[in-house]
Amino acid sequence: MSHHFLEVADLRYTYPDGTPALNGVTFTITHGESVAVVGANGAGKSTLLRHLNGSSIPSSGSVNVGGVPVLKKNLHTIRKSVGMVFEDPDDQLFMPTVADDVAFGPLNLGWTHAEVQEKVEAALASVGALHLADRPPYRLSTGEKRRAAIATVLVMEPDILVLDEPGSGLDPRSRRTLIELLKGFAHTKIIATHDLDMAADLCERTIVLAEGTIVADGPTVDIFGDAPLLEANGLERPLSTQACAVCGRG
Repeated sequence: MSHHFLEVADLRYTYPDGTPALNGVTFTITHGESVAVVGANGAGKSTLLRHLNGSSIPSSGSVNVGGVPVLKKNLHTIRKSVGMVFEDPDDQLFMPTVADDVAFGPLNLGWTHAEVQEKVEAALASVGALHLADRPPYRLSTGEKRRAAIATVLVMEPDILVLDEPGSGLDPRSRRTLIELLKGFAHTKIIATHDLDMAADLCERTIVLAEGTIVADGPTVDIFGDAPLLEANGLERPLSTQACAVCGRG
């Protein structure tokens, strides 16, 4: 599979109760881009992300990953290319130990135990969590769970890393550790977040969603510098771009 683009075309999705969630979303992301998806609560961010690896199937429109359409018959191939880190790490950590969780995917692909052990150690080391290998997930802090959840995705060696609110519930130190970790990944990254400072640190491009529709798509510096746009969509400028309340300097 060529992994040099992800293409979403006229994507529409309606919840079973008839509530529209996505209304004609269209964009293309090329290999190596880091893209933030921002918007107020209920804008459709998480719903959009779930369509990128086939966790949800569109009512109409399409999602295409490197030439392969996201359809039920292609999910095995798609999920090898698109790794999804959910907002709640407990949704991804369910085995007795962290190492067991990270090994779960590779074992189901039929890799040998020697290959799995090597990949698990490498994935945990890449997120600074090798020391957590034998720990039960329920005894981890939120930041440790987040790193373990990312390792369960990285071990599958995806081309595209999709993260839903990765900074949620983290203390300032854990948040900064996560940002530095994500900066080091060469993957294509798509990050849905309310944390615009994190988005500014990690993403050169930002897509703004409102009521399931893209209302802006462009360089992050331009999007976050447009105060009327942000205000109209329930967002505030990142703290890093605001003037100091005491001295008035940026």
